Amino acid sequence: MARPAAGVFTDRMPEPTHYSPDLDNVVKAVTRRSFCMLATVSPSGRPHVAGVLYQAIGTTLYVNMSRDGRKARNIADNPHVAVSIPIRRLPVGGPPSTVQFQGRAEILGFDAPDIVRMGAAGELKNITSHGELDHPDGCFVRITPLRRITTYGLGMPLLKLIRDPLHAGGTVELAAQDPGDPR
Repeated sequence: MARPAAGVFTDRMPEPTHYSPDLDNVVKAVTRRSFCMLATVSPSGRPHVAGVLYQAIGTTLYVNMSRDGRKARNIADNPHVAVSIPIRRLPVGGPPSTVQFQGRAEILGFDAPDIVRMGAAGELKNITSHGELDHPDGCFVRITPLRRITTYGLGMPLLKLIRDPLHAGGTVELAAQDPGDPR
């Protein structure tokens, strides 16, 4: 049987539907998790991806790491990062949904005013409750999403995701973070 031409729909092919959850649902999904994959780039242009624990404050992620480690060294040289957060919907099996974005990373010391304030308020428990603050070479990294957050399967009924995985992508556009942002 011949394949239909690109863009041609038959009664056997579902109409594409763009599932775009609103920003509140994305934030809710991200703040309920604490693990993501963080991608950085070395000075020679080589990618590096590592799983990290994070604490979300709105759409901003905070990560604790060693200032001497590869991730922090890469970020010090190039603040552009990418993040992918798996959103498991079933305890076993089934495709996970994801939230991913490109962002800007900033290295912060333990004494940075925002870190001190959030730590005192207990907002960084996910990334400070295992002795992280006892490491003299430790630091925090603040990751702020850039223009948009993309999703896969988020806000889509699970059965629809299984039956129509090609149309499970969504996008949430973000407002400019500051007046000088060139978006």
